[in-house]
Amino acid sequence: MLEINNYNSAILKDISFSLKQNENLIILGENGAGKSTLAKVLSNLISNDNVKLFGENIDKIPDLKRAKLINYIPPKLSIFDEYVTLKEFLELSSIDIVDNKKIKKIISLLKLEKLENRYCKAFSSGEKQLLLLASSIMHDAQITIFDELTANLDINRLKEVFEIFNCDLLKQKIIITHNLDLAYALKYKVLFIKDGKIDFFDEHEKFFTNENLQKFYNNTILKLENHLVVNL
Repeated sequence: MLEINNYNSAILKDISFSLKQNENLIILGENGAGKSTLAKVLSNLISNDNVKLFGENIDKIPDLKRAKLINYIPPKLSIFDEYVTLKEFLELSSIDIVDNKKIKKIISLLKLEKLENRYCKAFSSGEKQLLLLASSIMHDAQITIFDELTANLDINRLKEVFEIFNCDLLKQKIIITHNLDLAYALKYKVLFIKDGKIDFFDEHEKFFTNENLQKFYNNTILKLENHLVVNL
């Protein structure tokens, strides 16, 4: 279970909500609304005493235990050693003993065999996003927060990522995205943040109505026969 109560900062205003165990969430909002800041607060990358993970104050949980409970996946891969290969990066993503069979399985699942022994720094932007997804599966936290993971992915890869998000390979997921098609297809609970405040927090079907789409997206998106279309 994840819970945040009355969090305030220069960017976020009176943030309070909770998720039950295994309840997945989509976080939507305009650029600069505070989505990434919220993700960092929830994972304690911004230290605070407003978040509780499975009943414990997140700031009081020891680092190793917290790493097993929640994992933040940033929007871009940062590599500080230009000679780290894909396989080595996944080894470093392990919290406990390195499981080489699991690494092989993940590489095969994401069709990354040709990259296995290549240096991560030389990957394309889309390949780096897939590496972040692979590392999250290797990490295997109770809750994983993805911050714009699907940016730079082609349509085939996006479908593969959707299928992974839509199965039980990862446990509880919180996904920040601007991709409304992905958000609509996943059918997770929705939180919409505007100017640092929660403007909507409820079930998927309550958010994806034409009334709400008009409200939150200024009449630029319509739902027609269970599909989202841009209202040009």
